[in-house]
Amino acid sequence: MDNLFLGIDIGGSGIKGAVVDITTGELVQPRFRVATPKPGNPAAIAGAVKELTEHFNWQGPVGCGFPGVVMHGKVLTAANLDKSCAGVDFAKLFTQTTQCPTFLLNDADAAGIAEMNLGNGKNTAGVVVIVTVGTGIGTALFTNGHLVPNTEFGHIILDNRKEGEKYAADSVRQKQKLSWKDWGNRFNHYLNNLVSLFYPDLIIVGGGASKEFRRYQETLTVKTKVIPAALLNKAGIIGAAMYAAAETAPPVQK
Repeated sequence: MDNLFLGIDIGGSGIKGAVVDITTGELVQPRFRVATPKPGNPAAIAGAVKELTEHFNWQGPVGCGFPGVVMHGKVLTAANLDKSCAGVDFAKLFTQTTQCPTFLLNDADAAGIAEMNLGNGKNTAGVVVIVTVGTGIGTALFTNGHLVPNTEFGHIILDNRKEGEKYAADSVRQKQKLSWKDWGNRFNHYLNNLVSLFYPDLIIVGGGASKEFRRYQETLTVKTKVIPAALLNKAGIIGAAMYAAAETAPPVQK
């Protein structure tokens, strides 16, 4: 079917995927997840992606969100994976490994595409920032619905001391055993710094922390409106599938 694409979301702790109906965002089969290899070198990650395509017996186009800056299929940064990933053309590597044409983009950008088209960002004008909170902090920036790709606002330096994601990622909450209130105060501090730089009209929180939004919502005093993602932790998969569909669509006749 022309509306079905495989979306894969690579994270620092897990690699998950599903076949997606891109018109509705529905996962037509249960999501499948494998642990991110340790060390997460290119060959090991490619093997995990192949495991997902084989699980779904998939032979068509694949969209894949990657936790780093992605330009023309090549990964330029990989803060939460093995350093050997930087500089690798993963789109080409995954295509060769899986024998499926694979299209790569930043993982937060993938989540943002889904949320802006099918979730709580739909039809929202102005500047919207999607903040995905998991192993690290990813961001996607949209202006009047148009993506500005490869923003890395999770690496904003707070108080001239520490990167935002090393202070307020969900992995930090778990590692330091912070209460949701204490972690929420940290996240609020990060968001206030973000707002002081970009003044968005709306912030949408995605990633693993989005499903627990109510547990720290009251700690968020940032002046910009902050809401959880409607698609929760599925957004990266859905957006990756939508990206593959866009990249394989026939050119529009003028």
